[in-house]
Amino acid sequence: MLNKTTLRRGAPLAGALALALALSACASSEDQAVTPAAGEEHDDHGHDDHDADASGATQQQAPTPRLALTYDGGIVVLDANSLETVANLELGGFNRLNPAGDGRHVAVSTAGGWAVLDMGTYAQAHGDHSHYFTSEPALSDVLVEATTPGHVVVHDGLASLFDDGTGAVSIVETSEWTESVEHEHAHVLSTYQADEAHHGVAIAVEDGSMLVTLSDRSGAMLLDPEGNVVAQDNTCPGVHGETAFAGADGTEYMMVGCEDGVLLFTGDGVTKLPAPDAFGRIGNQFSVDGNDIVLGDYKTDPEDGIGLNRIALIDATTGAITVVDPFAGADVRYTWRDLHRTPEGDALVLGTDGVLRVIDVATGEVTVSVPVTGVWDVPDEWQSPHPAVEVVAGMAYVTEPATQTVHIVDYVTGEVWQSVNVGVAMNEVVGVEGA
Repeated sequence: MLNKTTLRRGAPLAGALALALALSACASSEDQAVTPAAGEEHDDHGHDDHDADASGATQQQAPTPRLALTYDGGIVVLDANSLETVANLELGGFNRLNPAGDGRHVAVSTAGGWAVLDMGTYAQAHGDHSHYFTSEPALSDVLVEATTPGHVVVHDGLASLFDDGTGAVSIVETSEWTESVEHEHAHVLSTYQADEAHHGVAIAVEDGSMLVTLSDRSGAMLLDPEGNVVAQDNTCPGVHGETAFAGADGTEYMMVGCEDGVLLFTGDGVTKLPAPDAFGRIGNQFSVDGNDIVLGDYKTDPEDGIGLNRIALIDATTGAITVVDPFAGADVRYTWRDLHRTPEGDALVLGTDGVLRVIDVATGEVTVSVPVTGVWDVPDEWQSPHPAVEVVAGMAYVTEPATQTVHIVDYVTGEVWQSVNVGVAMNEVVGVEGA
């Protein structure tokens, strides 16, 4: 019997078996290839699926998505198809997770800087197709030092790591993570030093230019490859959060949030998009390539904590910011951990009522509502464990720290496929597709 949790979104159910057979023979040449660790080269012949190579990696029929979840004292890695525990890695302190950009690694903000977690799932290009492997997850020592490791932003094959304690930015090619872990040292492609330390963010671009926040957190600027200011706006108080994406027509956008709207950078220019309220803080943004609308959290009372009850839908082409109440006036809240986007562009919002809502960003309408968790409360401190949402391989994953449970949700049909107690009160979650 075919386990439906192994099917990736977009595969018609009637053709699922054929798809699995095709993947076991060879993958599309369009699949992303991740460079294997040393010792993982293999011949194209004589390797049946699930055979182990010399390094101990096991070949699989298809990509194997995995989830990393922090808890007080470590990180647990789960198989995203079965929710079985693959590894439980001890790591003291409060640690944060960031996608590393290659479908295999996760950057871990920890004491002393960023360590890198090899999730042990990856693809290897072989001629016109790819082979897929799994191995034991492994956590490196700190590879990029920082006094206060902050935002990690992946864009154009580059990862920008911002040290809030010094204002230093380190840029690493995402294709270098495997080698960095193997040699226990990250090759930093370039660096940038802000005038002053601050809680900031940077977005590196392939041509050598960079978007970076201003040290007084009044806005952001775009620098050319020589470090010259191309565009700057300092009318963005409390600048926070970012996203970079290609619109429906291929236009490249970069965005940062403000306490009264957002800054939108395109080409060599910047535009301030004002919020509809005098205080309308957009602190986190979520985009999808090919979609012009950005999802943002939205806060109108500066005295409120981290619990919010409205979202912002920001149209990069018109500049309009539409504020939507996904809870239709009910006394329900969410935090930034409860927002996500689907590959198709829909918005996901998990409320304190335990319901995951799917929202059409073009209309602001809730199209699917799925009861998932029990009722929960927004904590006073953002570091405290509370439910979070992640999307991997076309499925939504909802954490429920109170019951130590992870739920797999089909956001298209509104069905909760599986719920598993993983034995820890998880905090942050990041998934990789292994492809």
